[in-house]
Amino acid sequence: MFMPGYLSLHKTGRLQEKIEAANALLKECRICPRNCRVNRGENRLGFCKVGRLPKVCSYHPHFGEEPPLVGFHGSGTIFVTFCNLRCVFCQNYEISHSGEGREISIERFAKMMNELQDMGCHNINFVTPTHVVPQILEALPFAIKEGLRVPLVYNTGGYDSVDTLKILEGVFDIYMPDFKFADGEVAARLCMAKDYPQRAMDAIKEMHRQAGDLVTDENGIAERGLIVRHLIMPNGLAGTRKVMRFLAKEISPHTYVNIMDQYRPCGTAHKHQEINRRITPEEYQEAVEIAHEEGIYRLA
Repeated sequence: MFMPGYLSLHKTGRLQEKIEAANALLKECRICPRNCRVNRGENRLGFCKVGRLPKVCSYHPHFGEEPPLVGFHGSGTIFVTFCNLRCVFCQNYEISHSGEGREISIERFAKMMNELQDMGCHNINFVTPTHVVPQILEALPFAIKEGLRVPLVYNTGGYDSVDTLKILEGVFDIYMPDFKFADGEVAARLCMAKDYPQRAMDAIKEMHRQAGDLVTDENGIAERGLIVRHLIMPNGLAGTRKVMRFLAKEISPHTYVNIMDQYRPCGTAHKHQEINRRITPEEYQEAVEIAHEEGIYRLA
């Protein structure tokens, strides 16, 4: 019978060690590649605009995620407020940029996990968790005490620090990063992170080292592994061929990839002519063909 890794970490005391290591990074914040070096432990705010306590917009069973996460009863999503990226086209712009949501206690954070599990959700899916890694870890012992036993999903934009991910080894059974852009100049214009491509590649390598290829149970529900999301952008801006080649050659040809077709000009995308339109059916079909050409066959 499958058992999430965090239960073993808690039992052996290693989870507490990870909590302490993550909290140490908060004091001169180096949680993500922004390296703001502000003392978030004293509620100083850096790029992500979140201090000592987490902020959450909403939490509920989600049926719009990938099929292995949704299963029969939904993925238990917790939408964390703010983000360590500034994607101008973000479909959750009100949450990631405007800060929709409220600050909550660590104990309340834990209760959200248990409530989602009680609703029948197959996993707890943290949406944009990068900047609240220490808070997630702190909440876990409270949730475990109340019976948490489903896998945790790290649903990230892909702009993650390998050092932080190493702290998380054994905590998250499922990693679900975006790989948004293969070109640094595009990333600089559209998400304020010129180093995004290299950071995403390094992060995905570490995630795959920890979790491996996606593994599902007899019902097709995810238990462990890597899922990569790739949003197709207008005018080829996502760099799909480079992304798929990287995944096939440097991660695994068995990587489970969701090539996403739902791009629309949200947020301030209307200010950027190159992305101020939806993608065409032809652009999406081309991306799928590229994935197959590069050796990626497990497509959502």
